[in-house]
Amino acid sequence: MEDFDEFVDYVNVEVRVPQIRLPKRYLRDMENPFEFYACLPFKRRYRFSKDTVRYVILPLVVEELQKPNHRGLPVSPIIQVLLCLRYLATGSYQTVAGDLRGLSQSTVSLTISRVATAIARHLPEYVKFPEDNTENIQLFYAIAHFPGVTGCVDGTHIPIKNPGGDIGEVFRNRKRFFSLNVQVVCGPRLEILDIVVRYPGSMHDNTIFERSIEEIIYRGRCMK
Repeated sequence: MEDFDEFVDYVNVEVRVPQIRLPKRYLRDMENPFEFYACLPFKRRYRFSKDTVRYVILPLVVEELQKPNHRGLPVSPIIQVLLCLRYLATGSYQTVAGDLRGLSQSTVSLTISRVATAIARHLPEYVKFPEDNTENIQLFYAIAHFPGVTGCVDGTHIPIKNPGGDIGEVFRNRKRFFSLNVQVVCGPRLEILDIVVRYPGSMHDNTIFERSIEEIIYRGRCMK
């Protein structure tokens, strides 16, 4: 009976002791890429310099990538950005998941979509023709003494995986790989003034150019 009374006293004491809350854990990269990689390896890996990622890309999207609450193990905005850039550089979920161990493919997929969408929302703000082409004409003339140039246009094939289905072959270009035929208009400072990213690899450059010019003039995005 005495042993039982001692046990009851012990339990009562333990009940009165406040529980110690463990500090909340956050999901983080195994190594901080900004510290782990030197400048050149970092740029090779993510296609942008550390300063560009930290001071240009991240400020654009950080508010959209922050979790409104602290439930679960949130991925920090900077790691989300690096995850997306790494995927865009490699096109491989497996490579990204290998870089950031502990993330499922579903998490990787959702994060890539979230970051890419957040960046794309800023497209009209930065990719646009100037209100007045006079300065661009002068700068282009200073480069090659060619008068009246407001922009340089060219196309490039961005490789993609075979979409499959009935329209898969439409994306196969003349070089026999699957792609998007992307047209870019560039300014004298190498800035992008216009970009068209909606045509399959089999679409001819002239067709894309003719359609884009009609649209650009219709929207008043460049001078006739």
